Amino acid sequence: MIERLAIVGIGLLGGSVAKAARAHAVAREIVGVGRDLTRLRPALDDGTLDRAVTDVADGVRGADRIVLAAPVLANETLLAQAWRAAAAGALLTDVGSTKRGIVAAAERLAAGRADVQFVGSHPMAGSEQSGYAVARVDLFQGATVVVTPTEANDPTAVKSVGEFWAALGARVVTLDPDTHDRAVAAISHLPHMVAWALVDAVARFEPDALAIAARGFKDTTRIAASDPEVWREILMANLPAVTASVAAFREALGELERLVADGDGAALTARLARVKATRERLS
Repeated sequence: MIERLAIVGIGLLGGSVAKAARAHAVAREIVGVGRDLTRLRPALDDGTLDRAVTDVADGVRGADRIVLAAPVLANETLLAQAWRAAAAGALLTDVGSTKRGIVAAAERLAAGRADVQFVGSHPMAGSEQSGYAVARVDLFQGATVVVTPTEANDPTAVKSVGEFWAALGARVVTLDPDTHDRAVAAISHLPHMVAWALVDAVARFEPDALAIAARGFKDTTRIAASDPEVWREILMANLPAVTASVAAFREALGELERLVADGDGAALTARLARVKATRERLS
């Protein structure tokens, strides 16, 4: 069991980690770190947190496990603060959806202090909503969490991070940081870009159509309601992979457009059938 779990950032993901850790008795003590004690109060009042602080060094001091759950670029700054204050032997992870930047930061920090380790994590769970008010105890139940170790990581630390997520109900898979960033650009970051562009395109082409939008359009574009500031950081942090995935989408859309414009019904049907079969293979 974790003696002291420190979570930096008590929003949807950080709050859900805290709730699940409490429910599954993963940690004896849970400390939450945030920018505003008033916003941390609900997590204290409902018993999710044992202690809440606004100072990172104070919050992580003495913790044997530290989870960084702020936006991705903020996590890189917080990593340095936590690394300096962490106890010897502390193990850090995060919940960010990009990994190249924070892994590089961890490698630089490890060169100066090797008695702390970082193993990246990315829960493939969440919502277009944000904040502790929408945190859920079951958010990770059955969800995939990608753990992103490097060759510099101790295998014991990698195993420990995987076991942590498994204890919260997740299915754990392992990818190297670069493969992870390309994969999430394709299945997470690109769909957000497409959803934003789709809403914008309809608003330009026929804005009155939004008044009659039904479930299909709303389901397809649900993620376009995601927090703009959070997603600005994600997209900028994964710029090369996002750019490549958008180029692939533009090519695929262009091919569909050409089939429609050419009036080639047989070719269009064949293309749609192939894509349909690919989609149906998803569980």
